[in-house]
Amino acid sequence: MHSVELYELAIRVAESLGYNVRHENLGGVGGGACEVAGRKCIFVDLTLSPHDQLDQVAEALGQDPAIYVVDIPTEIRELVGIGRAA
Repeated sequence: MHSVELYELAIRVAESLGYNVRHENLGGVGGGACEVAGRKCIFVDLTLSPHDQLDQVAEALGQDPAIYVVDIPTEIRELVGIGRAA
């Protein structure tokens, strides 16, 4: 799967986990997951390369415990470094 397709899939998974994914110009010094007013958010830094943007989303997904209890595509499981669901 191409990086762009994988990125789009990762965004869909994040949204299915309740994240509001925001694309912002953060000057290469920010981004990642946080909670704003009780809502989960992922800020993706538009100044980063597409690969680094994918890494930001993957890191956020990998830190969310919900990733272990939902059915997600194998490509995303591999991206965040977790095995198949039991």
